[in-house]
Amino acid sequence: MQLPTQIAVQRIKQPRLDVYVPVVYGLANQSAQTKINQQIMKTVRELIQKQGYYENPQTEITGFFELKTNERGVLSLTIEHYSFSGGAHGMTYIIGLTFNVESGDKYKLADLFKPDSHYVEVLSKIVGQQIKERDIFIFEPFKSIHPNQDYYIADKSLVLYYQLYELTAYAYGFPYFPISIYDIQDIIKEGSPLQKMFG
Repeated sequence: MQLPTQIAVQRIKQPRLDVYVPVVYGLANQSAQTKINQQIMKTVRELIQKQGYYENPQTEITGFFELKTNERGVLSLTIEHYSFSGGAHGMTYIIGLTFNVESGDKYKLADLFKPDSHYVEVLSKIVGQQIKERDIFIFEPFKSIHPNQDYYIADKSLVLYYQLYELTAYAYGFPYFPISIYDIQDIIKEGSPLQKMFG
């Protein structure tokens, strides 16, 4: 039985910047712990830069994180940053990160599936169906997810999502597409974080 990973909270507070960052501690494998914390911090720094904090003295950023899965040696979380630099409304980004806490490896979407599993086509079909069923307004006809689509793992689901403006209008918020692991179990890679969710 693998206990949940211990998470502390680090606050980065500077003028116009107030961000809460998760910090993993207490792992048996120190180098995995370092690797995970470096990846998280790198993501946070890149996001702050992407949101124009250094270029635009008007930009204010607040940020927090959410743990989505913390069990069975899998840590899946989202980093969420909101920036405002004037105008009608601010801009939010959500970045999903999924780790193997034993090795410290970070998983891209492709890493969750068997090679040659055509995971893009399989997942695109499910997402297309959900768009239709849920009657989601989209800018143009849906063709396919990205091979490296944003995602996180929550409960026994793979949750694919899009950033604001990427698929639909700002007013609709972030479009999330939860996919049960049981619907895609035949393409899930052995030993991947998704496979560990069956347990």
